[in-house]
Amino acid sequence: MPDRELMASRRRSLERLRERLAHVDEDGWLFAAIADQVVEQRKARGLSQRELAELTGTTQSAIARLESGGRPPRIDTLLRIADALDCGLVVELRPRTTIEEGGDGGHDDDAA
Repeated sequence: MPDRELMASRRRSLERLRERLAHVDEDGWLFAAIADQVVEQRKARGLSQRELAELTGTTQSAIARLESGGRPPRIDTLLRIADALDCGLVVELRPRTTIEEGGDGGHDDDAA
């Protein structure tokens, strides 16, 4: 059956992509690092995945997926988790390239 073969091929491709995304590089992949921190903070507070889910208005399976790196969480979910764990959520943008000094760096001097 061609449709079954196509679906199986797509599943394998998605699985390879998930595996690749779940690996942490030298700087630490953002969501893998967040997942580790959620587990650490949840356990430090003596909460089960189910209890954290109840506090954040989500499901235990969603917390388990986040903690295993199975799916990147939405920002609103992360904010609710951080709040439930009495933590701040910090997002940082890091330039990939060096910006030359002396130029305006693409900044609008009139913007306030």
